[in-house]
Amino acid sequence: MLLEGIFPAVTTPFYPDGRLYIRKLEHNIDRYSRTPVSGLVLLGSTGEAVMLSDEESRTVLRVARESAAPEKVLLAGVARESLVETLRLAEFAAEQQYDAVLVRTPHYYGPNMGPTEMLTYYRALADRSPLPVVLYSIPKFTHYDLPVEVIAELAQHPNIIGLKDSSGNIERIAEVVAATSNAARREVLVTQTFAAFTGRMMLAFAPPPEHFVSAESLGGEAAVAVAPPVPKVKIARKKEVGFQVLSGSAHNLLEAVEAGASGGVLALAACAPQACQEIYIAWKENDPRNAREKQNRVVEASRIVGSKLGIPGIKHACDLNGYFGGRPRIPLLPLDAEQQAEVARAMADVRN
Repeated sequence: MLLEGIFPAVTTPFYPDGRLYIRKLEHNIDRYSRTPVSGLVLLGSTGEAVMLSDEESRTVLRVARESAAPEKVLLAGVARESLVETLRLAEFAAEQQYDAVLVRTPHYYGPNMGPTEMLTYYRALADRSPLPVVLYSIPKFTHYDLPVEVIAELAQHPNIIGLKDSSGNIERIAEVVAATSNAARREVLVTQTFAAFTGRMMLAFAPPPEHFVSAESLGGEAAVAVAPPVPKVKIARKKEVGFQVLSGSAHNLLEAVEAGASGGVLALAACAPQACQEIYIAWKENDPRNAREKQNRVVEASRIVGSKLGIPGIKHACDLNGYFGGRPRIPLLPLDAEQQAEVARAMADVRN
């Protein structure tokens, strides 16, 4: 699967009493599907995945898949603290036609999580996962930074295709890119414009099987086979990719792609997907001046909304930009009036 471009880290909507707000999730996914982002990430940190039950997690994955456009790459956050439970959710994601699973590092027993434990966990997961695995290191929350040498070893596994690195450290991203440069390259399907060709696209645009029209329906004439319609989308070619690194930080996205990252999974893209996408497009078009202007535009918003105020800040910024944010789940609390005003000021020039 091709992992290039911008992937909003989708929030999980709740009613004020904490129940899942399914209609608002459908609304948000539909709106993201109309933007030029490459795909969507469900049940990551911004999605409050650790706040959900297994049943709720499955509901979110199912509803998001049903609401998403077939050309959007879908990554499912499936991390649990044990291998067996992570595999169960990965299998459900496969049943729902997700394209890959995003797997946060197990961390509760942090003092015991050495290189051997991480290698064993991820290799065993990748051996049995029905979907490609994307590693996920977010030391801000897990207090564990997946070592570069461990990532380099895991990158040799044929079913481990990439990493989301949320350290915010550009030097580390450059190190990971260099350390994984010798990973086996694989061919992935792409469209004529070199965008990812998802499994759902294949199902959506493939012609139905040839079928027969009965003699009776033709007034007694001989039964005939009806040719299937021509698919709406053609696969242009295959593209060769290696281990793909996605940044988790919007404030230095430009520096990350310049260091070799293939894009970003961004909390800020949940409330400002277009602004984040414009950074990537300008870089892709080799327009450094425009790319720098676009990057500078989101730095303050990323610092205030994402880093300082976290999920409550992202959700309030979603409300300002036409996406439903709503309240986080307790023990997280919604912003007070002063914090809301701070978000409004930071997002004043980052509207969609």
